[in-house]
Amino acid sequence: MAQDEKPKTAPSDTKRDYQVGYGKPPLHSRFKKGQSGNPRGRPLFPKSLAADLLDAMNQRVVVAENGRRRRMTKRQAMIAQLVNKSATADLRATKMLLDMLRDIESQAEAASPDQPAHADVIEQLKAKLRRLAEDYDQSKPE
Repeated sequence: MAQDEKPKTAPSDTKRDYQVGYGKPPLHSRFKKGQSGNPRGRPLFPKSLAADLLDAMNQRVVVAENGRRRRMTKRQAMIAQLVNKSATADLRATKMLLDMLRDIESQAEAASPDQPAHADVIEQLKAKLRRLAEDYDQSKPE
């Protein structure tokens, strides 16, 4: 070693203004001001298929109805379209709608057997759908 060179000291030999220890990390490894300890945040776990479907069905869309633009959820738009198709005597849409009504009825009866949930309205809808199906069958060319 030459005389003008100083011997290199290990970083642990340098003098510090503070003590490094439990809860006191070295300055170079501390978080910088304004920087989070977890910048990417908590990792998201994959959602279930049901949760993804509900998220998609509850998204809002703009629909033209009677010449006016209206915002509604995709679920509301699908139901409106299904009811409109069944009103034009589309048998597939009518069957789907009747099946949905039957499911709703069975769920309502299971929830409260003493009070029928809008039984008169459901009966009126069923009767109207039956008439539409009959009219469609009669007007169908053979």
